[in-house]
Amino acid sequence: MPKPLRTSRRTWVAAWEVLCVAGIAATAALNAFPAPDPQPEKPVSAECAKYIADIETQLAKAKREGIGDGVLAFTRTRVGADDCSDEIRDHFSGDR
Repeated sequence: MPKPLRTSRRTWVAAWEVLCVAGIAATAALNAFPAPDPQPEKPVSAECAKYIADIETQLAKAKREGIGDGVLAFTRTRVGADDCSDEIRDHFSGDR
C-alpha cells in the first residue's frame, strides 16, 4: 500500500485562506444582485376564498378553546368543488 503524501501545516493554512477568500467573494457577489421580484398573487375563486375563511374561523375557534397543539383536518365532500389545495398552501405558508 503506498504511503500517503504528507502536507505541511502551511499548505493547509493556505488552502483554508483561499477557501475563505473565495467564500467571502462569492457572498459579496451574491449580495450585489437584487432579489427577484415577488410573483404577483393569483386571484382566488370565491369558493376557495370562502373555504379559506372557514378554515381560519375553525382555527381561531380551536385556539380559543385551547386546542392549539392538536391537528385539525379539513375535508371537502362535495363533488365538483374547486380544488383549493394550491390556494390554501399559498395562504397558510407564511404561518409555518
